[in-house]
Parts: sequence; structure tokens; C-alpha cells
Amino acid sequence: MEIVATPTNIQSIVEKQRAYFKTGVTKDVSWRIKQIKKLVELIGKNEPIISEALRKDLNKANYESLSVEIGPAFADASHILKHIKEWAEPESVETSLFHLPGNSKVYKEPYGNVLVISPWNYPFLLTISPLIGAMSAGNCVLIKPSEHSKHTSKAIEDLINQHFDEGYIHVVQGDAELTQDILKNRWDYIFFTGGTEIGRIIYQAAAKHLTPVTLELGGKSPCVVDKHVNVDLAAKRITWGKVINSGQTCIAPDYLFVHQDVKDKLIESIKSQIKKSYGETPIDHPDYCKIINQRQYERLKGYLNNGEVVAGGKYNDEKQMIEPTILLNPPKDSKVMTEEIFGPILPVYTYTELDEVIDFINEREKPLAAYIFSKNSKVREKFLTSTSSGGVCVNDTVLHISSSSMAFGGVGESGIGGYHGKYSFDTFSHRKSVMHRMPHMLDPFLRYAPYSPKKLGIMRFFLKKFL
Repeated sequence: MEIVATPTNIQSIVEKQRAYFKTGVTKDVSWRIKQIKKLVELIGKNEPIISEALRKDLNKANYESLSVEIGPAFADASHILKHIKEWAEPESVETSLFHLPGNSKVYKEPYGNVLVISPWNYPFLLTISPLIGAMSAGNCVLIKPSEHSKHTSKAIEDLINQHFDEGYIHVVQGDAELTQDILKNRWDYIFFTGGTEIGRIIYQAAAKHLTPVTLELGGKSPCVVDKHVNVDLAAKRITWGKVINSGQTCIAPDYLFVHQDVKDKLIESIKSQIKKSYGETPIDHPDYCKIINQRQYERLKGYLNNGEVVAGGKYNDEKQMIEPTILLNPPKDSKVMTEEIFGPILPVYTYTELDEVIDFINEREKPLAAYIFSKNSKVREKFLTSTSSGGVCVNDTVLHISSSSMAFGGVGESGIGGYHGKYSFDTFSHRKSVMHRMPHMLDPFLRYAPYSPKKLGIMRFFLKKFL
């Protein structure tokens, strides 16, 4: 019989994890490495089960599950395992003249008990990647996966709960009501991936206990195509970034501005690329993902009336699928342009001057990602320096998220904080400043009262040295 999480057993798990953390075992870096390796090995052994769960939830092809969910988790774990000992070492920093004799170091210590709340769109990767980061820093973790991707959430629950101590890592399942109960507990750190509105609720709950957070949210990520561009290559990369996972990607190109000179050619090339990838009827293609649930499906269907459909537009209620669709010039105050799309629908506008596009982007909330396609370095640089976003990919889409050497995260309404690689370790670590003073008689008299005119003169002399 399936055990349903309740406020009572949530409290029990929290207490067990607090007790487990107090044992100090998670602070041993060698122990952390063993646990991450154990998790990676379990993922490898259970890859067919994970892939099948992703297929049931989102109709993800096995190749797509490996390339965008399981593979990136492996890559991030590999990078962390390679460097964790180096990152965990105390870091020596400069000690000023006033603080001599002594030395200063920054110690990296785990926060303690971490809550990870993950989404349904990439339900495996966006659960496991922050988990590995929290483990690398030495924390205990409670995971609340999405109830909408129920098969993948169950696979993760089995993977974790059957092989790890409940006091160290544990998965609980439930709906929004359970999440509210979980948030009533005090956490040392909260990591949330999901929509902006739910992110606000998480942030408000965290504020009650002054709990630090990472919020990986979303927004409307713009894509701009200059006239100086390889049109077919741009079309291929935009189509991939928009249509993978049926557009249910937080950094998918949300809308497109294309220079008037190449508009018609680009649209035709995108149409051609969709056909090459998913055939004449994408809804019937085995590699094409479905929309996660009925509510999201109906929401996306409503967007199809917001502009002129120049490609796609068909849908299947039984399969819960919508074709990759291009909407030409939807009203800029329509829902498709005021809400994050999170589906395979791409609004397209034309422009002649880059300044008008930059103004359009800057008048709206800062996006999680932005894309610029251009061979012209001045155009690229102007776009990069004139807009603000969580990240940017130049002449491609989405791929910047896969680098373990760069932080992934948002800015403004698209999120707080970042992770991946060392940034994951840093996110889940408190940097504790420690000054070691020498226990001998050399002890400058200037710091102590009484404060004579002579001391005041000496202090002013030293201060002038800093001007």
C-alpha cells in the first residue's frame, strides 16, 4: 500500500534529518563522494525504468531522455566528483595590516537540512541535478517532486527511498496541500524550480524563517534573428530549442523577432526543419512529446486563436498534443505574449532596427534566457550589453544550460541564484569567514581605550594611506 505523506510524518522526517545532520557524517568529503557515486550507479542501473517513466509522463523518446535528462545529470555529477575535494578545502584570503599577526580563511560548510521542490517538465534532471549539488556540499535533503509527472516522481522515489537512509535523503509525494505543509517547517535552505507565481509563495514561506533560497523560475525568453545570419542553421537551432519536449522548457525561445530582410526565408526554413524532424504530421511521430496534462493542454489550445497561424496549428485531444505552430504578429497584449507559453507555439514578429527590439524586451520582465543570431559582432555586442537576462546563447538556443562551468539561473522575476558544477557546490554551502589570531603578546595598542589625541593622529595617518 502506498504511504501518503502527512504533516505528521513530514515532521518526523524533518526531525530525523536534523538528527542525521548533527552526527556530522555528511561533513566528511570522502563520504559525500561515495554517496554521489552510489547515486550515479543507481541511475545507470535504473535507466530503462527512468526512461519508461519519462515516456509515460511526456512521451519522451528514449534518446531525448538520455540526452536532456539523464546524460546532463551524469555530466554534472562527473564534474563535481572531479573537483569536490578542491572546492571543499578552506580558502586562504588576504589578512590586512590591521589584523596582523594572524591569518584569514573561508570555510565551506553545509547549510544542513535542504528542501528541493522540482517541476514536471524535466522531472528527472531538475530533481537530480540540485540533489547532487546539495549532496556535494554535505547537506541532508528532502525532495518533493511534481505530482504532475507521477511516473517519473515514483521512479525517483523508489530510487532514493529504497537505497538511502531516510535521515539523509528522502522523497515525499503529494499535491500543493502537501507542499504547504512542508513549507511550515523550518529549513536551512530551499531550492525551488517552477513557475514565478509559485516561486513567490515559496519565497514568502521562506521569509518567515529567514531561510535562504534558490528560485529557478522562467519568463518569456526572446530570440532575435539579424539579417546577417546563416538562415537555415538558425532555423534548425531555433526549431530544436523550441520544439524539444514539445516546448515545455523554461528556456525555450518564447517569441521571435526576425529582421524583415530574412523573415520569409526563415519561416520557410523553420517549416522545413519541423518536417525533417517530425514528418508531415508531428502528432503521429513517435519522438514528439505530449503536453503534460489537460489543464496545460487546454491553456495552449487557447493561444492558437491569438494570431495568424502560418505553420502547424493542429492538435489532438486524445493524445494531448499540439503541432509545432508559428503565430504571425499576435497582438502584443494577447495572452500568448503576456504569459509564458511553455508549449510548441512560437509567435513571430519582424523588425528593421535592433533598437526597437531591445526596447520591447526591456519594457518587460527580465527573462531567464535570451538568444541572438547574427554574424555581425557589433549587433551581438549591442544586444548583450543592452538587455538583461539570466543567461544568453549566441547563435544557438538552450545549450548554455548544459555547461558545468557556468551558473544557470535567473534575474529579477526569472529567478534568484544559480547552480551547476561549482556553482551548485557554492549554492548549497555557507562560506564561513574565520580569522585566526596569534596567541602571543604582539597586540597593537591602537584598538583599545582610552583614545588619546596621539592615537587619533596615528589613526588619521593610516587612513590617509587608503585615499
